[in-house]
Amino acid sequence: MSLNRNEKAAVVADVSAQVARSQTLALAEYRGLTVEHLNKLRVDARAKGVYLHVLKNTLARRAVTGTPFECAAESMAGPLIYGFSEDAVAAAKVIADFAKGNDKLIVKAGAYAGKALDADGVKALASVPSKEVLLSQIAGLLKSPVQRMAAVLAALSEKRGEGAAAPAAEAAPAA
Repeated sequence: MSLNRNEKAAVVADVSAQVARSQTLALAEYRGLTVEHLNKLRVDARAKGVYLHVLKNTLARRAVTGTPFECAAESMAGPLIYGFSEDAVAAAKVIADFAKGNDKLIVKAGAYAGKALDADGVKALASVPSKEVLLSQIAGLLKSPVQRMAAVLAALSEKRGEGAAAPAAEAAPAA
């Protein structure tokens, strides 16, 4: 289906708006995937806040011109599905996880922080824990020393309490 000029401009504007909010771009070749598999991929992406779309490569190149994702323009060839996400790892994670279970989806390239990523770079980015997991790990690390200090102080307080109670107990029967 061919788009007229106004429809192409609308697609570029929509993708450009998404690009402006995104931190990560992941590209994958979807040749051979069934509609059922593509729908499952889209549902997974939507649940994780990833903008996933099949785009004409020329329109995608126009949409990323002048953005940090422009470095990935060279990789925009062939039947590609584009994943953009505000979360630094969500797009890479959705595409890489789906590619693990379906050999028809091939991770091709991506971009993060103004740097082009190859397929291995996208997979490495996908292996990084999400922001929420990292924050909970940091909170656990910060909580651990405080928790140990509280346990030491409680044990010390308990020991001093027992030591003070024993002489008082001995003094009472002798009096």
